Amino acid sequence: MSTDRAQGGVIRVMVVDDHAIVRRGLLAYAETIPFLHVIGEASDGEQAIALLRQWHTTGEPMPDVVLMDLRMPRMGGVEATEAITRAHPDVKVVVLTSFGEVEVVHAALAAGAAGYLLKDADPSEVATAIRAAAAGEVHLDSAVARQLTRRINAPQIGLVSLTAREREILILVAQGKSNRDIAATLGISERTARTHVSNVLAKLQLSSRTQAALLAIREGLIPPS
Repeated sequence: MSTDRAQGGVIRVMVVDDHAIVRRGLLAYAETIPFLHVIGEASDGEQAIALLRQWHTTGEPMPDVVLMDLRMPRMGGVEATEAITRAHPDVKVVVLTSFGEVEVVHAALAAGAAGYLLKDADPSEVATAIRAAAAGEVHLDSAVARQLTRRINAPQIGLVSLTAREREILILVAQGKSNRDIAATLGISERTARTHVSNVLAKLQLSSRTQAALLAIREGLIPPS
C-alpha cells in the first residue's frame, strides 16, 4: 500500500475509457473531490498498460486506483485488469462501465477488479468506490450487487449444477446408452440409473435424451459423431 493511502491522503487515479467525453467528465469530477488526483488517462487497455510500465520503469508515482471501462478497442477492460493486477498488485482497478450482466461482472472480479460501477451510478458513489479500493476493499454498484445476490440464491441449472456422477450419466446418455447399459457400466441398478437420468434432464431443463446428447456435444463432453 502506498504511503499516501496509508496516511489517508490523496488517492492517485488513472482513467481508462475509449470515449474522450467520458474521460473529460471524470477529470472534471475528480477536480471537485479533494482527495482525488488524476495523474493520467488512456483510451484502451494497451495504452493503460504501457503508461503503467513507463511509470514503473522511470520510478514515477503510480496510480493507486485505475478507473477502467470494459468495452474498448485493441484491449478490453477485463484483459487489461488481469494484466494490471498481475504486474502491479498495489494498483487497484475499479470497473466503470455500461454493462451490468452477471457474467461480465464475474469476469471482471475474477480478473482482479476491486470494484464494479455502472455509468449511471451517482457521482458520489465513484468517489466511494475509489476510496474503498484504495483501502483494500471491494465496492459494487447496488444494482450489480442485487443481481449477484439473486444469482447466488437462485437454484443452479446447467452443467454446473450436475454432480460428478450425473456428468458421467450425461456422457453415457449422449453416447446412446440405455438405462440398462448405464446400470451395467456403472455397476448400479437400472432403477438408480433411471433416477439419475431423470435428475440430469430436470437439472438441465431438457425434455429428452436427444436434447441431452446435443448439449453434451455442444459443451465438448463428447466429440460429435
